[in-house]
Amino acid sequence: MGVPFRASPRPTIGVEWELALVDRSTRDLRNCADQLFDGVRARYGGDSPHVHKEMLRNTVELVTGVCATVGEAMDDLAGTLRLVREAAEPLGIDLFSAGTHPFAQWSAQQLTASPRYDELIARTQWWGRQMLIWGVHVHVGISRVDRVFPIINALLLRYPHMLALSASSPMWAGVDTGYASNRAMMFQQLPTAGLPFQFHTWREFEGFVDDQLVTGVIDQLNEIRWDIRPASHLGTIEVRVCDGVPTLRELGALTALTHCLVVDLERRLDAGERLPELPPWHVQENKWRAARYGLDAEIIVGADNSERPMIDDLHDLLEQLAPVAARLGCTRELESVAEIPARGASYQRQRKVSAGASGDLRAVVDSLVHELEP
Repeated sequence: MGVPFRASPRPTIGVEWELALVDRSTRDLRNCADQLFDGVRARYGGDSPHVHKEMLRNTVELVTGVCATVGEAMDDLAGTLRLVREAAEPLGIDLFSAGTHPFAQWSAQQLTASPRYDELIARTQWWGRQMLIWGVHVHVGISRVDRVFPIINALLLRYPHMLALSASSPMWAGVDTGYASNRAMMFQQLPTAGLPFQFHTWREFEGFVDDQLVTGVIDQLNEIRWDIRPASHLGTIEVRVCDGVPTLRELGALTALTHCLVVDLERRLDAGERLPELPPWHVQENKWRAARYGLDAEIIVGADNSERPMIDDLHDLLEQLAPVAARLGCTRELESVAEIPARGASYQRQRKVSAGASGDLRAVVDSLVHELEP
């Protein structure tokens, strides 16, 4: 089947940011999204286009409009966050963003009423019910359909950087998993999730979509849940690599990194450059290394099997992208990427809090809630 791509004339950005709802006293998750949305409607004067329901009733998603700059997107999210926080206050609910909750049990969570979610659980069963995870999605507008997969394939070289910087899910159901991002490992268990196939033309992708629809793997295009995927109806590449991000400042940094990466790759195509790729087996290994070791990972950086410490490669990458950030007006946000390893990524901060609290994981939730405070 044909899959029309609605090209974007400018490299616009949009951000989707998932937040967890936690009880102010117990610090466990609360399945109260319905009441929260009632409060948002009362304050907004109807349904807000910037606040969306998710599969679980312990989650709310904040969504920007179509933005020209990272600063505009962060201002958009900050305003929506204030609205949601006002609605949460009388419910005794606090908000946080991380890839997982440190001790909540998946079996206690409730689904949002939706045929789409019912079908997902009916099909995926135990793995689907386990999806107690939160993430961030960043959309960047692409000017031509023939550039989508060359850019996606080249972005996979930077997959481990984005995952390690955002990694915020070291704990699961009260246990330290030993991973920086357990969310990344969990989510790929769904049958249409995980790393994208490395197609080279849009026609190859259309053939894949046709196969998936005819054989009943998917019923709709959005059921392809890759970590990086085309959003053809929006004319964007949607980068879904990142764990939930605990602070607006870090979110701005990671959004700027994503925006600069995509825009730089499209600029290089404009210049007639052939974009670099890694073999799929190296991409898969890099994902695992970043999920397991976070910023301490040594990653594969070339098809010749060359390897390099993540931090060293990140330093050079930020220097390379500095002129792109200047053109896009996000120099300050891109520079703040370097603050994450200097301060410690969220998975490192969470482990430090847990150790200082003698393993009391409620203290970890406290720290995540406080980090999100304005």
